[in-house]
Amino acid sequence: MHITNSCGQTDGMSKPKPARYRTTNWSTYTAALRKRGSLLIWLDKEMAWHAPHEGRPGRPPVFSDAAIPFCLSIKVLFKLPLQQTAGRVTSLLRPAGLGNPPHFNGARP
Repeated sequence: MHITNSCGQTDGMSKPKPARYRTTNWSTYTAALRKRGSLLIWLDKEMAWHAPHEGRPGRPPVFSDAAIPFCLSIKVLFKLPLQQTAGRVTSLLRPAGLGNPPHFNGARP
């Protein structure tokens, strides 16, 4: 006795073989892989890392409103913990000639 599912296939039948594609133009394929692996990040040289002092009571913010989303985007994009995010951000800023961001951790500046 064979039981047929909604697609008309009998249980116990093997899955159809997936289509097989063959690469014929290896130079284009290699260039496409390189392009897919590239990463372009635009950095604004005018961006301030430190938040301006606001003169209000309480602990002042350490980072600017532009620096926080930038660092969090890098953290999420590469799925990194906080300290590795700091290293990645530093490695992105040095070649751009933007110096080092201030040291940050989860507890204190």
